[in-house]
Amino acid sequence: MELKEYQDVWVFVQCFQGQPRDVGFELLGQGRLLADGLQQKLCAVVIGKDVDEGIKGATEYGADIIYVVQGAEYENYSSDAYGHAFLELCEKYHPNTILIGATANGRDLGSKLAICLHTGLTADCTALSVEADTGNVVWERPAFGGNLYARILCSETRPQMGTVRPGAFKKLEKCKNNQAVIIRENIRTAEADILTKVVGFIKAHDESGVKLEEAEYIVSGGRGMKGPENFEMLQELADLLGGTVGASRASVDAGWVPQTKQVGQTGKTVTPKVYIACGISGAVQHLAGMHEADTIIAINKDASAPIFEVADYGIVGDALEMIPAMIKEIRAVKNLD
Repeated sequence: MELKEYQDVWVFVQCFQGQPRDVGFELLGQGRLLADGLQQKLCAVVIGKDVDEGIKGATEYGADIIYVVQGAEYENYSSDAYGHAFLELCEKYHPNTILIGATANGRDLGSKLAICLHTGLTADCTALSVEADTGNVVWERPAFGGNLYARILCSETRPQMGTVRPGAFKKLEKCKNNQAVIIRENIRTAEADILTKVVGFIKAHDESGVKLEEAEYIVSGGRGMKGPENFEMLQELADLLGGTVGASRASVDAGWVPQTKQVGQTGKTVTPKVYIACGISGAVQHLAGMHEADTIIAINKDASAPIFEVADYGIVGDALEMIPAMIKEIRAVKNLD
């Protein structure tokens, strides 16, 4: 097939136990921009056993077409079953572009599809655009340890594919009056062809409370917090704000907090309303994970720290002194003392 025969932008709406992940809806917003730039349709792909919520969400977030594959064998993600279903869809409809959330399952599925379709895959993208004259998607991602940004094109093969970290983009407003076309495909995967089985799920030890990627308020600590015991005050501040605690790589490497709390290029990408960076210098690797926050507040003893270059508000001082003062003021405002 010629490249021009591949049509439409597809977004994989990932679900877990029937509930769609936010990253799929975040990507529908970016997919709309790409689809409009390519003058093509925006399509969602929903695979699972219970798909109603995925279909509803994909409709609300603007999909023109929703491809649905439903069956008991798709209750839990497996590379074999989901890969088979997605490949069948690709071979029938020939998408131009595919966006997949860079979750553990999304990364697995994306690599499988790219190999089977003999095309490229750009991982962990942070920005997307379209070359108007060529129709190529421009995939941007950090490179060389976050010191450079690479612009990657897939100019000779289709579909163009990329994975995007959860939280890298914000969801658009819901389209209450959107009427998506729902196409249900009867694609079954034999049990004998599914080589891996899910026997159960074990919750992560820090899975309770507000999830880092979904938090509107994040209080992050870095090397300036001096030790794990001082993250307790960050937790208290985060609790008062209705948010959660994050951390820099230095804090994680020191063993002060678990890796699941890491924000940055090798951690999670977040876009909260307020991000409070406490004792974090602001290395480019960390900035890559939080620079899209609506409001950034930085606390650091070093007035020349790079974090102040992206901060909306900066406090030059010791975070170990500033945080207790902030907690005291907030508690007073809330009449908690």
